[in-house]
Amino acid sequence: MAGEGDSEPRKSFKLLGFLDVQSVPCARESVLYGSLGSLVVGLGHFLATSRVRRSCDFAVGGFISTMLGYWFYCRYSLAQQRIRQRMLKEGMKNRILFEGSYLDPEKKQTGNERSDS
Repeated sequence: MAGEGDSEPRKSFKLLGFLDVQSVPCARESVLYGSLGSLVVGLGHFLATSRVRRSCDFAVGGFISTMLGYWFYCRYSLAQQRIRQRMLKEGMKNRILFEGSYLDPEKKQTGNERSDS
């Protein structure tokens, strides 16, 4: 029963016709945080001023600013993570390559090996 639907491809949700929310990293979270920011800003402005139209304007602005703010934060964090992964992968490759040789940083050098270098 549950395995029957797994073979079908998942339907993608496109925001504004071009942003595929399921496949683009950080898009889903950005939209969710943007909607939460919209609710908070719009409701807060309405409770403070009791002006409906102006509160809706503030809600749209809150959505856009929160969504873009979290988008840039998330993409920056993702880029940092990818850089760290690349550096770690390169370090692991170098460790395997240099293990047991005189270039191994963990191998303690004796006095005879130091004079040879």
